[in-house]
Amino acid sequence: MFSRLLAIQSSWNYELLMGIGIGFCIEPALRGLPGGAGGPRYREALARECRYFNAHPYMASVAVGALARAELDNVPGTRIERFRTAICGPLGSVGDRLVWAGWLPVCSLLALLVYGLGGGPLRVVATFLIAYNAGHLALRVWGVQAGWSHGLRVATALSSPVFRDGPAYLARAGALLAGIALPVALARVIGPGQERWPLVGVLLATALGSITLVRMHGRAEGWRIAIGVLAAFVLYATVIRHG
Repeated sequence: MFSRLLAIQSSWNYELLMGIGIGFCIEPALRGLPGGAGGPRYREALARECRYFNAHPYMASVAVGALARAELDNVPGTRIERFRTAICGPLGSVGDRLVWAGWLPVCSLLALLVYGLGGGPLRVVATFLIAYNAGHLALRVWGVQAGWSHGLRVATALSSPVFRDGPAYLARAGALLAGIALPVALARVIGPGQERWPLVGVLLATALGSITLVRMHGRAEGWRIAIGVLAAFVLYATVIRHG
């Protein structure tokens, strides 16, 4: 089931969203139902688990573990369906706050810090990929284990301090990394005193970014735009200097 979680979005579509992916991940467990693979219980459970489902792709591991346990424990189908409907919102909200708004920016800033300290393109990319993948793989492992252990009572695991306080700590870590990484990376982009063209570009981008933020009236977070602009300058400067 864990290996299939890595492809949970491969069958994503606008009608069922992640539903077929959930059924695909749970299918190995369903082979243990009475009658085995292809039996009536197997077909009924697989059809139920392939219905509409929408959640954060990493936190979906919690649902996979819990639903597999419920099917093997012979929980009534109506109760399983209610659980599937109820768990979508919490898994989506927790995943968005923890991963998209927390872990992803932290890993991006860490990679920018490596660049600012003199790291080459491969080291920068490797830093981001290793850090980010370590986080999301650990989250998937925990999710399957928690879901399998708690079954339909997995909501108790979601009340863990990691999910309750984790986004706030990641936001603080991101702010700290931003305060260190952005100036260091900017200094490397600007380069020696005789190379002033990046400074002019940065100043123009800052002015345009400020105007854009004012016109968007809070619909976008400034630090995300700043990272994007700085990443573009880093890429451009790297290509020019190594080209």
